[in-house]
Amino acid sequence: MNRSNKFAWTWKVKQECLEEYVKMHLDPWDEIMVEHSKAGIKNYSIFRNDNQFFYCFECDDVPSAFTYIEKSEACNRWNAITSKMVEGSFDFNEAESIKPMKEIFYLA
Repeated sequence: MNRSNKFAWTWKVKQECLEEYVKMHLDPWDEIMVEHSKAGIKNYSIFRNDNQFFYCFECDDVPSAFTYIEKSEACNRWNAITSKMVEGSFDFNEAESIKPMKEIFYLA
């Protein structure tokens, strides 16, 4: 049985927002980095293919981490900006919110 703590998700950024979205992620706010670490998210990477982005991270307890982030003032400020840029939602109660994908294969 796979007991990996690696997860990923993907979504698209609106074409008209690509430049700003990439710029924000090339120079993220320090407080966002701290909050994600406090939430238990580590080894977090984002990959880009035109306007499709693939997010990969490790976390021992995703529901707790997302609950922490959802309550974070800094993350809410960041998400208020970036959520308008994506085709989807950062609101975990919405149908089109972030849906973490579980790792099914890994080659070391």
